[in-house]
Amino acid sequence: MGAIFIENTKRYGYDFIEGAFLPEGKDEYYIRNTQAASLFSAAGSTDAEARWLGRYRHLSDDEIKTLEDNHNMCDNWNDVLVTNCFEPSLIRGNSFSGLVRIGDVQNGLLKFHDFILHAGITESTIIACDIGDNCAIHKCGYISHYIIGNNVILYMNNEMDTTNHSKAGVGIVKDGEDEAVRVWIDPINEAGGRSILPFIDMICADAYLWATNRDDAKLMSVFKDITQNTSDSKRGCYGIIGHNTVIKHCLIIKDMNVGEYAYIKGANKLKNITIKSSENATSQIGEGVEIVNGIIGYGCHIFYGCKAVRFVLGNNSNLKYGARLINSILGDNSTISCCEVLNNLVFPAHEQHHNNSFLIASLVMGQSNLAAGATVGSNHNSRANDGEIIAGRGFWPGLSSALKHNSKFASFCLISKGNYPAELCIELPFALVTTNADNTRREIMPAYWWMYNMYALERNNWKYKTRDNRQMPVQFYEKEYLAPDTVFEIIRAISLIEQWTKKSEGIEVYAPPYLLERTKQAIRIIKSREALKAYREMLTFYAVKTLCLRHFQPCVHHEIGVQERAGTSGAFSLAFNAFQKTNEEEISIKWENLGGQLVPEYKVSVLKDKIRDGQLKTWEEIHNEYARLQSEYPYDKALNALQVLRFLSGATNTLIGYEQWLTFVDEAIRICAYIEGQVYITKRKDYDDPFRNITYKNDAERDAVIGKLENNSFILSVREECKQTIAMLEGAKSLTAKFSTQNF
Repeated sequence: MGAIFIENTKRYGYDFIEGAFLPEGKDEYYIRNTQAASLFSAAGSTDAEARWLGRYRHLSDDEIKTLEDNHNMCDNWNDVLVTNCFEPSLIRGNSFSGLVRIGDVQNGLLKFHDFILHAGITESTIIACDIGDNCAIHKCGYISHYIIGNNVILYMNNEMDTTNHSKAGVGIVKDGEDEAVRVWIDPINEAGGRSILPFIDMICADAYLWATNRDDAKLMSVFKDITQNTSDSKRGCYGIIGHNTVIKHCLIIKDMNVGEYAYIKGANKLKNITIKSSENATSQIGEGVEIVNGIIGYGCHIFYGCKAVRFVLGNNSNLKYGARLINSILGDNSTISCCEVLNNLVFPAHEQHHNNSFLIASLVMGQSNLAAGATVGSNHNSRANDGEIIAGRGFWPGLSSALKHNSKFASFCLISKGNYPAELCIELPFALVTTNADNTRREIMPAYWWMYNMYALERNNWKYKTRDNRQMPVQFYEKEYLAPDTVFEIIRAISLIEQWTKKSEGIEVYAPPYLLERTKQAIRIIKSREALKAYREMLTFYAVKTLCLRHFQPCVHHEIGVQERAGTSGAFSLAFNAFQKTNEEEISIKWENLGGQLVPEYKVSVLKDKIRDGQLKTWEEIHNEYARLQSEYPYDKALNALQVLRFLSGATNTLIGYEQWLTFVDEAIRICAYIEGQVYITKRKDYDDPFRNITYKNDAERDAVIGKLENNSFILSVREECKQTIAMLEGAKSLTAKFSTQNF
């Protein structure tokens, strides 16, 4: 449809809500007034709207004359309202239409970094807007139906428009709209069979529950209803620009809500989006960006030609250098640069930095990294677009690795460079997956990270913790590589390797065809016996450390704490003994990863029951339930650790005895020292490798460039952490010996 000429200009800027959608007794400003009062007035005030409206007055005749002398235009000056602190000389060359309310305008400057503008409004078209105190709005061609906060800078923006059916990225339909206009996101599967609806506070746990329980029709219906109720379905909501936000040199902005202290510059198109931002977690949008139908979390940065369509971006995450994020949910603390990410649900702490990497139709459970040339699930190696890939935490497809739908990977799998033309189901965590020299047989080394690259394993653990700079964390996510989810995988892997080892003749161990790969060729398991030993070390260290952190650490330096925990003047062993006798039904060895938060499987079932039955009626209540489950995590994790010790002892239904416990603690102390040593040894390889030194004239130049090994800050931090852990374990031994009057 082309442009339409309208002769009647008197209603320009009015009738934002059509009569059919305007409640009886309400004017077209009833929603706008509530929104504005909420933005400008103190939270919780019962008369906020009345007090806010009471600020405004009509223009005086002298003010109108000054405005007209300054080349301002308006068909009805009676609908331009101002406060008592209004300097008309700062309003020049504008066109006003509809009801416009302008806050304080004083002679002064607004400064953002080195960008400084006079307060006031010049050379702009303002249509039915509320403008806060001391804003600088200059050379903006079209601003329609926005509520603009205090101290906002808007400079040289072509078009800022809000429709009366604006949803700001939320997957709802407004009154009178057809269901077909609802915006869905299609994660994990390109065919859309796992579609979910975005909402303002969506996190990966929500998306996971929604996308992975498609067989539960009732739950799916409840999720849709809850989401529809997260936002007002009435027409007439205005766009919001939060206080102290700067928007300059943008082309098209439509149906956008943005929080406080955001910085947006040079964007091509921002449509149907919410940008969350605060003073302590500022979000920034940069040049050439095009963003449509999305939710952007606190503290996010999107720069340099990125494209994002139908998406949710978690807090403290980044899109850079032409990245494309489409039909995807990306968790907190993640960075995507240059590459293409389509139809994915990716949990927190994901890294993908290279232009020639592709992540297509997958569920990746966080702490992941895609190397250059990695092609994960792209359609060119599948027959149809309904394939999926599921990968546990720590997924790392290496350089130029191509993976095919459908595939599944245990946690912390490292995929070596190569083409993998058949589907894979790797159930061995911390494994290196590779091929033989002539690319005819798959080879897998279980527990590779633990045995040969402890520096990288521990450094990743440290990195995820130090890079978690969220100022407004909504959900806790587990960062330790040894945790209940990986422990379950390790126990299963031990069982599988033991089966294969028994069947093998001699040193070589092979897994049966079709078990790990869709192939007729058996898969070679490298260093299987060493892997079994490594897996048991990992279980021992996890279990003992977890139990000591819960039961011993608070008491190591304060023996009175032991007596208080025991509830008597007796030994700590009473408390631990009671803990061991916990009802077996409460001990869950199998856990689920809810967006990075680990929860026992049976508790996830209870959570879904509560949602399905209406006990949890809003997403806020569901998020509160996540928080409650997290408060129980240390206890649940300790139960899990106890079960692991029982598994290692070979007696799952008996108590861990005193002597046996001390043996486990001694082993954990040895393993902790092993970790410290291996971190140093694996990093030292970079210094001892002659090819790593060929670009340096001598060791002194090398050390000047990359630093001395002995001064490596991470190695020093690991050394200190291991020292503290060993002290805790030694303290646990001492307390155990002191209070060992009966069985543990």
